[in-house]
Amino acid sequence: MAGDLFGPAPGARAGFAGISDSERPLADVLRPASLGDVVGQDHLVGEEGALTRLLTAKVFPSLILWGPPGTGKTTVARLLAEETRLAFHQLSAIFSGVQDLRKAFAAAEMRLRNGTRTLLFVDEIHRFNRAQQDSFLPHMEDGTIALVGATTENPSFALNAALLSRAQVLTFKRLDDAALERLLARAEAHRGRSLPLDADAREMLKGMADGDGRGLLQLADSVFSVTETSDAALDTEALIALVQRRAPVYDKAQDEHYNLISALHKSVRGSDPDAALYWLARMLNAGEDPLYIARRVVRMAVEDIGLADPQALVQTLSAKDAYDFLGSPEGELAIAQAVIYCATAPKSNASYGAYKSAAASAKQHGSLMPPKHILNAPTTFMKSEGYGAGYDYDHSAPDAFSGQNYFPETMEREEYYQPVERGFERELRKRLDYWARLRAERKA
Repeated sequence: MAGDLFGPAPGARAGFAGISDSERPLADVLRPASLGDVVGQDHLVGEEGALTRLLTAKVFPSLILWGPPGTGKTTVARLLAEETRLAFHQLSAIFSGVQDLRKAFAAAEMRLRNGTRTLLFVDEIHRFNRAQQDSFLPHMEDGTIALVGATTENPSFALNAALLSRAQVLTFKRLDDAALERLLARAEAHRGRSLPLDADAREMLKGMADGDGRGLLQLADSVFSVTETSDAALDTEALIALVQRRAPVYDKAQDEHYNLISALHKSVRGSDPDAALYWLARMLNAGEDPLYIARRVVRMAVEDIGLADPQALVQTLSAKDAYDFLGSPEGELAIAQAVIYCATAPKSNASYGAYKSAAASAKQHGSLMPPKHILNAPTTFMKSEGYGAGYDYDHSAPDAFSGQNYFPETMEREEYYQPVERGFERELRKRLDYWARLRAERKA
């Protein structure tokens, strides 16, 4: 439920009490003091940003902040509480349970009676189960709380439809190079010296952050601390030796897993071997199971290439066998070869489409019997019932083609397979057209 109930300005944010700025982590020291200081999210906090328009209108709905780690979701939630002068209450779905939610709702109801609405910020909100997510609904609807939930998971899959229908989803973007550079500049201004990195090492540091602003500042903190007594510029090798490279954001059970395999599949389908190799490398670098990728490449061979190039299936199955035999990293080259083969092969989904059409037809027509002339008659009774009567042995027919009907007798003949004019399917098209002509002649 949207609302415009503003309360007194909250007090200063909690920090590292008793610790000087020089001792505090950069990510805390440089935490934005206003929405205008948030980097990389101009579509939300810029002059025409979604949040800017909401605040200008003095209407503040419940929100779901969706985006990768380190893009400012928690910071924005805190700043929203200050901008709207709502009381800020924070929970983590990882560490909170039903009792914590009840206490939060009770406290929010007490504040509302005193004239102040609560911004209830729930980090990792997708971790709450369905019942816990449903518990927010009545308090959102009556205006007791403005819920701001943060999640790294796709809300469409991770959150209840009822909760989503009562909140506005704001998407946070992975920080690009320009945004990361702005953070480094702020860190250098705060420390009063430049990061002792050459140009290539500076680019590598940003690459290590993988779009995570908080992660970048943590890495910069490490570089500043270790090089405090020296300003000699580090090269890329020295930087790697100094800090551990961060693993790319990738969860094999969640969004990024499906995003990258989708990118690989569509690059192969789109006949772009270079893009396909990039996404393959991204998945392997992130620790994806190579056999999972190999299985998906086999699927590409049958779904997107089919009989336009029958060797695609042979290549992909051979790549799987080669990986089984060689292991990593040599076996990964076989998968890469299969990806290149599939990306450069002629494309056809005629087999895939034909099977789907046949499956739909089989479901529609039910349990129709095959025509009796193509049924075996191992017993005298079955022969007396007409099983096998009138069957024409195709090898004995002219051109080894009898043209008989093989569909159920009460069902009209249907055409499912329509080969394309590409690759080997061009030859199959000629064969089917030839047989169709013979069938028509012999039927006449």
